[in-house]
Amino acid sequence: MSSKLVIMESPTKSKTVASYLGSDYVVLSSDGHIRDLAAKGPFGLGINFDDYTPIYRTPRAKMPKIKELKAAAKKADHIYLATDHDREGEAIAFHLDSVLETKGKSSRVTFNEITKDAILTAMENDHNLDMNLVHSQQARQMLDRMIGFRLSNLLQKKIGSRSAGRVQSVALKLIAMREREIANFVPEEFWTITSAYQDFILTLEKYQNEAIKITNEKEALAIKAALSTSYKVTSITKQSRKRNSLNPLTTSTMLQAATQLNFTTLKTTFIAQQLYEGIEIKGKLQGFISYPRTDSIRLNSSFIETAKELIVQTYGQEYLGAEKSQTNKKNVQDAHEAIRPTDLAITPKIASQFLNKDQMKLYQLIYNRTLSSLMAPAKLLTTTIWFDNNNYQFKLSGQEIEFKGFLIIDDSSIEKEEVLNLPNLKQDEVISTDKVNLQQNFTKPKPRYSEARLIKTLEDLGIGRPSTYSPILNTIKVRGYVILENKAFKATEKGLLTNDKLQEFFYDIINENYTSQVEAELDSIAQGQLVMNQVVEDFWLKFEPRVENAFENMKEEKIKPKLLDEICPLCHEHQLVERVGRYGKFIGCSGFPKCRYIKKEVKIIKPCPTCKTGNLVVKSGKGNRKFLGCTNYPDCKHIEKYEDDENKK
Repeated sequence: MSSKLVIMESPTKSKTVASYLGSDYVVLSSDGHIRDLAAKGPFGLGINFDDYTPIYRTPRAKMPKIKELKAAAKKADHIYLATDHDREGEAIAFHLDSVLETKGKSSRVTFNEITKDAILTAMENDHNLDMNLVHSQQARQMLDRMIGFRLSNLLQKKIGSRSAGRVQSVALKLIAMREREIANFVPEEFWTITSAYQDFILTLEKYQNEAIKITNEKEALAIKAALSTSYKVTSITKQSRKRNSLNPLTTSTMLQAATQLNFTTLKTTFIAQQLYEGIEIKGKLQGFISYPRTDSIRLNSSFIETAKELIVQTYGQEYLGAEKSQTNKKNVQDAHEAIRPTDLAITPKIASQFLNKDQMKLYQLIYNRTLSSLMAPAKLLTTTIWFDNNNYQFKLSGQEIEFKGFLIIDDSSIEKEEVLNLPNLKQDEVISTDKVNLQQNFTKPKPRYSEARLIKTLEDLGIGRPSTYSPILNTIKVRGYVILENKAFKATEKGLLTNDKLQEFFYDIINENYTSQVEAELDSIAQGQLVMNQVVEDFWLKFEPRVENAFENMKEEKIKPKLLDEICPLCHEHQLVERVGRYGKFIGCSGFPKCRYIKKEVKIIKPCPTCKTGNLVVKSGKGNRKFLGCTNYPDCKHIEKYEDDENKK
């Protein structure tokens, strides 16, 4: 009997695929990369600068795995390299082919989902390695090694920062620039005036049909005094409009949408991988979703036809819409379909029998978004009523749903407060109310980047790839450059200093446009339009002189921990010190790591209005989100929303 060896990246996927193939197949995993760049050559970069090619080494920890794979390869009549269908997966397949010395008895197989049909089809359509894609990965790896090693050494020596990266440092720049904008922002006062009629709020928008701006309380009070209790209807307009369904999910939009589930990017990435690799159903492993690292909204024709039949059967012909097409094609590789269910017959209700709570939440999000993307638009009727009160014009708007369309399964796409049925009024009708509210407001700076907003910004700028978004955000947190505060990134003192130094010496390299250009060049290498060696050489000749200049001219400016005039209450030897960690500022013992004391800070805001004996203090919940809680908890469970001074601006 012939023996066929299939090599994949992960043990979980190997187990799933093995259950689909016959007994003459042996399915093993490489456990990721088996080779990495060596620490040889100039600056230990692992690059041969004679021809700008990589120098590889095999990590000692990988030797037992290679020995296992070599033994299996020697017995096999044919070897199928079934690593992931992306740049990194192609490189792993290339290294396996080289290290195992397959001698022409290997081929490449790729698939977008782990189901029996998809795997069997892939095995029947094996092909050669895509060396252009391999070269693209090699270029990416060399560029990242150059930037990572050289800039990290520079920053460690000059300012004590731990790392820099091609994409990581641009993400930090966006956060740091926003932090500077917030610090320099000068709020401007303005007032709004509203009138309450029944359950509806009329908003003052104009005076004598011109837009009005109220800048202080004196002006607001004068307007209130000029108003009567009568509001005359001057116009009623109704407008029908369509709201299209959202696109199927890509990696970026999945990470953004999952924030509605209170999932971090790391959590979403982990759960999506579980759903892709396979979960046991009645003794058999089943992949629930397609490949979760993609930038395309494309769906295959067979899936679309099945989805259309399901929509018509379940909801009716009028609910059937058109498939989506890619409009923003900047740096879109389109190597994979959108993230979708592998089998529409596995509805969320059925899936709930086999998935845990978090897996179920993400699967339902993917299932509903995919199906709704092929459904008809919702039809909304928007009504706008204008009122006049002594030449002051007030506006009342609302909308109702005429036809649900895709909203029948994806009502998360419309806010509940958007749907408002207005009172049945007529032209020239007069209503009466004496309920006038004056509200003082202040303009606010642009908000800090949430995880979702930062990912969308990086994607819009053409920076990063589906597989890199989550690691990038995690790295800048771990390095202490940013903290998550109220679910948004706040640059730390270390992060601001790191960005300042990088912009001083590498402004034309660590920026959005250049980083996007590099991504485009890597894509061009993958398409055979550019040569790897030349791209790497061009970058090095531009980059290294700036590094040498920075080593010579960058001033050392390390952030020193602030010593406090207080002795550690635990060890009674060392002073307490104020430091910055991944979760923000904290006070600990200067004798760390010998003494690991950390002081718990309690900020008293006001007495508790419920129990009367405790105080409300600032506490932190999930995502470092701050709130006010009683010091008598759990006996008193009173909580309130908390806004720091910056958020009140």
